[in-house]
Amino acid sequence: QVQLVESGGGLVQPGGSLRLSCAASGSIFSHTMDWYRQAPGKQRELVARITDGGSTFYAASVKGRFTISRDNAKNTVYLQMTSLKPEDTAVYYCNRIPPMPWGQGTQVTVSS
Repeated sequence: QVQLVESGGGLVQPGGSLRLSCAASGSIFSHTMDWYRQAPGKQRELVARITDGGSTFYAASVKGRFTISRDNAKNTVYLQMTSLKPEDTAVYYCNRIPPMPWGQGTQVTVSS
């Protein structure tokens, strides 16, 4: 069974940048891949999506600041986050379509 492992989170000041990685234990090349986030007390929300053909979608709250990309040869999806804001603080998860069991996520905290 394919497993997803997120990494790259951490504590960053407002305006800073982070690059998240999502490594799959199996092939992802035929799947649309998503990044989600869940802030304390809030529902998990879709942040960004990339299709197997490379088309992308972004939530309005992150458009222009976040960039999703994929390296099918490495079975890895990335989320480059810039101009980070305190409201970006959340646990970030990746998943595919169709969805599979969630990984542990990676914590992103934006604070001065």
